Amino acid sequence: MKKIRVGILFGGQSAEHEVSIRSAKNVFDALDTSKYDPVLIGISKKGEWLLIPPRHFLQIDSQNHALPEKVESNDLHVSVRSLREKLDVVFPVLHGPYGEDGTVQGMLKLFNIPFVGPGVLGSAVGMDKDVAKRLLRDARIPIVPFLVFHTREKEKISFEKIKNELNLPFFVKPANLGSSVGVSKVHSKEEFQDAINEAFKYGQKILIESGINAREIECAVLGNEDMKASVLGEIIPHHEFYDYDAKYINEDGAGLQIPAELVDQQIEQIQQLAIKTCKVLGVEGMARVDFFLDKDTAEIYVNEVNTIPGFTSISMYPKLWQASGISYQELVDRLIKLALDRRLSESRLKTAR
Repeated sequence: MKKIRVGILFGGQSAEHEVSIRSAKNVFDALDTSKYDPVLIGISKKGEWLLIPPRHFLQIDSQNHALPEKVESNDLHVSVRSLREKLDVVFPVLHGPYGEDGTVQGMLKLFNIPFVGPGVLGSAVGMDKDVAKRLLRDARIPIVPFLVFHTREKEKISFEKIKNELNLPFFVKPANLGSSVGVSKVHSKEEFQDAINEAFKYGQKILIESGINAREIECAVLGNEDMKASVLGEIIPHHEFYDYDAKYINEDGAGLQIPAELVDQQIEQIQQLAIKTCKVLGVEGMARVDFFLDKDTAEIYVNEVNTIPGFTSISMYPKLWQASGISYQELVDRLIKLALDRRLSESRLKTAR
């Protein structure tokens, strides 16, 4: 059989560039080379698309994990149009804007290239915490109270008003970013302005939400029309909250309890909510849905959905599936098959009268 040419797309123009490279390395290592022919496509922080030879990929600096802005060989540059001839499927391992928000998905769809993960709508909605939370609220899926502010409102954001409405502490975060980049936990007025300024560094819209005394529970979802939920895992932060360092760099930054210690009723409720969340937001293929379990009331809240979850060595998505009986290599294999199945299903649709 002819090998399937898989384009691993990574890097990107976002604050999560380095995380993406760590994830891509693991996906590359997990590909069964008897079935797949990997093609490494890196996007630099300046937006250059580069074909990366495997030997070059393995030599990327282990400290900053950033793609080089200058590449010696001119034949490494790639045009998007040429991808149709080089690839059978793309595995986007991109996090944040210009990768996880529907932009790359839309481009691949225009060029008729199948890709792993949610489509344009699910990716865009899942990336925008404001829009996602409003859709979940309308579907009567429980979420934590929140407020949204745009750049034009920055000078009018009142600490007292937010404190009265959401109570202390509360979280301030960019509305269109993940990996806890730009996120701050505010306990007092003294911390407030710095948190607002930090969040606005990464986007023109920020989200402020109540900070509740909660356990952090995560569930992985896999599938197109027929979605399956994994066993549940619990994040036990060793710091104030589950920040960027704990997620991707420091293996001792947080404890992971897999499976999470919950009663059967809670497990079933969270798994059902995870699948319902994906369907409400139009997410398919893969996602990780994060929950809060209130320690005081036992109420369950959906926190957010991650449409391209991390694939690093300490990321929860592959760990949850490993605990559910699906190895890392098998997981990558299934995700590629889901992408090809969706492409086949879409090809049967009429495009003309």
